[in-house]
Amino acid sequence: MEQIRTEEAFREKVGASKLTIAVFKATWCKDCHFIDPFMPQLEEAYADKLKFIHVDRDDLPDLCSELNILGIPSFIAFRDGKELIRFVSKLRKTREEIEEFLDRAVQVSEALPR
Repeated sequence: MEQIRTEEAFREKVGASKLTIAVFKATWCKDCHFIDPFMPQLEEAYADKLKFIHVDRDDLPDLCSELNILGIPSFIAFRDGKELIRFVSKLRKTREEIEEFLDRAVQVSEALPR
C-alpha cells in the first residue's frame, strides 16, 4: 500500500480516474494494527478493480480535519477527486466488513458515468 506523505500527493492519487481507497491509520492505533496482517491479501484480490493508499492521520492532520476523519482506521473511496462512500465506525473492523465495503465501493464506482 502506497504511503502518502503530503496533501499534494493525496490529491493527485484520489484525483485519478481509477477507484482509489484511502486508508487512514496511525502508528499508535491497535485497531489499525489488527487489519495489517490481511490487508496485503485484500490489495492483491482487488488489484484489478481499485488502488489502495495509506495516510497516517498524524502526518496530515489538516487534511484529516478537512475530511472529518475522527475514528481510525477509516476507509474512503474516491474517484476523479470525489468521495464516493466511506467506512468509519468506532468498532474494530473485520476482514469481512472491509471486503463488503470494497465490494460496495466498486459497485458505486461502476454505477457512475465515466
